[in-house]
Formats: sequence, structure tokens, C-alpha cells
Amino acid sequence: MNLGWRQNFNRSGFPGRDEEFQMAQDYFQSVAGGILVDVSCGSGLFSRKFASSGAYSAVIALDFSENMLLQCYDYIKQEETPMNTNLALIAEISRVLKPGGVFVATTFLSTPTNSGPLSIDALRPLRQIVGPVNSSYNFFTEGELEDLCRSCGLINYSSKVQRSFIMFSGQKP
Repeated sequence: MNLGWRQNFNRSGFPGRDEEFQMAQDYFQSVAGGILVDVSCGSGLFSRKFASSGAYSAVIALDFSENMLLQCYDYIKQEETPMNTNLALIAEISRVLKPGGVFVATTFLSTPTNSGPLSIDALRPLRQIVGPVNSSYNFFTEGELEDLCRSCGLINYSSKVQRSFIMFSGQKP
């Protein structure tokens, strides 16, 4: 498996897959034994780790990209102990969470200054019109992520930030 993209994540402040996995496990303690939905699973690196941990009754791996789901499926088939993982697409995170369910995600934070006339917050209306500048990744501010969680009806927003890495969560009331 080519992990060059993980090296880019590491340079951006992502702590590494083992620490990220443990961080996510800490968020998911209240739903241990339940169904875990890995939204935007990519190649399924963490979906497979969650499934093999035995901490959940099922792990459902979802991604917007059909190609990523196919790659995830290929990796699952290559595992020494195959697991049954349902692959599906959804549109609304809060709709599929049961009451009390926890949504956890990681992404890149935008790094420009957050104050002054050209701050990210000042440029937010322009970003909503023209979209992200970088076509490979969509960079958010922490405020945008918190607003997004609230607009989806999630409560108890929390986050951990390390350079450009953020792990954040919200809970369905």
C-alpha cells in the first residue's frame, strides 16, 4: 500500500494512524458495542481498524467517491481475516445517527490568519460563492466546522487541533 498521502497528513499535523485511531476510540466510548459509521472512509484504513477492534457490532464504511469505496473493498479482500463491511452512500449525517449517536471526523484546517481585513472569517462569504481554491482538499476554519455541525442539528461540539489537523465531534440530541 502506498502511504505517501499519509506522509502529507503527518507534515500537516495529523498525529499518525495509531494515535488518530486511539483518539477516535476515546470519542466513541459511549457507543461501544453499537454500529459505527465511518463517513468519508477513503481507502478504509480506519474502517478496517474499527472493525477488527471488536468494539462495535458493525462498521459501515461510506465515501462520496465510488473509486475510494472500490479501493476500500479491495483492501478488505486482501486482509488475512476478511470482515463483512457494508458499503453505502448517504447524504445526511445527522439523519442516520440514532439519538445520542456521535459523529467524529478529521480534516485539514485552513492556516491563514484569523484576524484582520483578509481573515478567513472575513472571506467566508466569498468562499461560499467561488468554492475552495485548492481542488484536492477543502480547508475549513474551526468556526466553519462547528457551524456545520450545529446546522446539521448536532450538539456538544468538541475538537482537538494539532497544526493543520483537526479531529472534531458532535452528537445527535
